[in-house]
Amino acid sequence: MDGIKAIVVGTGFGCRIHVPALKAAGFDVVGLVGRNAERLQRKAAENGVPAWFTDLDEALDATGARLVTIATTPDTHAPLAQRAVARGCHVLCEKPFAFDAAEGAALVRAAEAAGVVHMVSHEFRWLPERALFGRAIHDGLIGEPRFLVVDQFIPFCADPNARLPRWWFDKEAGGGWLGAGGSHWIDQIRAWLGDFHSLSANLMTVSDRVGVAEDSYSMRFVTRGGVEGSMQQSAGAWGEPANLCRCAGSRGTVWIEAGKVFVADPAGPRQLPVPADLALPPPPAAADSNSANRLSHFEIGPFTRLAEALGAAIRGEAVPGAVAPPTFRDGLACMQVMDAMRVSAAAGGALQALP
Repeated sequence: MDGIKAIVVGTGFGCRIHVPALKAAGFDVVGLVGRNAERLQRKAAENGVPAWFTDLDEALDATGARLVTIATTPDTHAPLAQRAVARGCHVLCEKPFAFDAAEGAALVRAAEAAGVVHMVSHEFRWLPERALFGRAIHDGLIGEPRFLVVDQFIPFCADPNARLPRWWFDKEAGGGWLGAGGSHWIDQIRAWLGDFHSLSANLMTVSDRVGVAEDSYSMRFVTRGGVEGSMQQSAGAWGEPANLCRCAGSRGTVWIEAGKVFVADPAGPRQLPVPADLALPPPPAAADSNSANRLSHFEIGPFTRLAEALGAAIRGEAVPGAVAPPTFRDGLACMQVMDAMRVSAAAGGALQALP
């Protein structure tokens, strides 16, 4: 069967992750779309993509692509996705998939009315440790889940002189660590425990920067199922990364430690083996050890699984594996939580109810 033709919009993460993951999943990546012709030409040649364009409609007219994947700044996600949907294309959009929940709701309506396949790039649902953590909860290994904590300190943005995309710190472009990192965890908590009911949050800048979008956040929440929890993350913290992910239930506790999943109950603690249906494919080999296209297993493996699920949905087949792929409705639910966190933070941490 010929591969489904795909257009990738964006030459950064789009070339580093979207292109190889789509190819690994059997798609035919027929074009890149961006703004800088010189960069587009170079990136297309480096990534084995036969054509490049500075206009999405021109790209679709020229290639007949059925899928558009979007890896641009968050403020451009919804307009680009709307154009793709209006052309009858299936869409995979990076997170956060809209600038706010109102924009996201309009995009959900358009995609569902058009009858196209729509997914959001919350690929970390496929990380084996996160999928296994959720399975332990859903299989009742800890009884009724009651308390969840997700804390993370990483030095990603700690150095103000580090070479990072400018838009990451630009509020008007949709920058900030809440969207960049927090959106993944919001989606993951929803996948594990269901929708949020209420929350209180704060946004802050920990690194030595002034007047920029946040690099850190904190949030307390209650889910509709009654689980209490907290989620805190800083990308501006110097030092070795530190992570805590633990859920306590009525009959046990499950946690992630160094990429492994453990459960403790009256019988004692034990490590859970990763079953075959949650394993990831090996990452493709880079051209050389110094290649800019050298891919980490952390990113490319789960994104390949997302691309496989996308391909199956487009072909009308059963989605492979045990992980539910995130749709635009999941993206909208995530945007609603992010909007509520921003409102709460602006009001000094005032409690916000979710729609």
